[in-house]
Amino acid sequence: MKKLIKKLRLPLLLFVAINGMSFTHKFYVSVTNVNYAKEAKALQITTRIFIDDLDDLMMARYGVATKLATKNEAKVADAYIEKYLKTKVSFELDGEVKPFTFIGKKYDADVVICYLEVPNVTLENHENLTVTNEILTDLYDEQKNLVHVKWNGNKKSFVLIKSDIKGMLKL
Repeated sequence: MKKLIKKLRLPLLLFVAINGMSFTHKFYVSVTNVNYAKEAKALQITTRIFIDDLDDLMMARYGVATKLATKNEAKVADAYIEKYLKTKVSFELDGEVKPFTFIGKKYDADVVICYLEVPNVTLENHENLTVTNEILTDLYDEQKNLVHVKWNGNKKSFVLIKSDIKGMLKL
C-alpha cells in the first residue's frame, strides 16, 4: 500500500497544482450583440458583462459601490452603468456617430445584460457600420470584447482589445 501511495503522490500533486492554477486565472470578456431590426428601424444591442468586473469598475472609476444583483444594489447603479457605457461604446454609420438609448438591464447568473438601442436607422442607406467597444479596458489590460453584428441575414463577428477598440463592417 505504501508503494502505491508513493507512486501516486507525484501525479496527484501535479493534478492538484494544475487544477489549482486554472481556478486562479480569470478571463476578462464581454459579449455585445448588435442586431439590425428592419421593421423597427433600429439597432438593438445587448451587452453581457460579468457582474463582479462591472462592480469593480464602478468602484475604481466612480467610487460607487453599486453592489449589482444584490438586495443592497445602489439606486444610482443604472445611471452609472449608462454613463459608463456612453463613454466606452459607440456606433457610427458612414463616420457619423449615432447616439444610443440605455433601455435597462437584467441579470443572468453572474452576468449583467445591458439593453441598448440606436433608433431611426436604415442600414440600406449606409455603406459602413463602425462599432467601438472599450468596455473594461480601462481596468483590465487583458479585456476582450466580442462583438457580433447581424443585419439582413448577414453575420460578422470580431474581437476588440485595448489596443484595437474599433471594428468596421461594409454593409
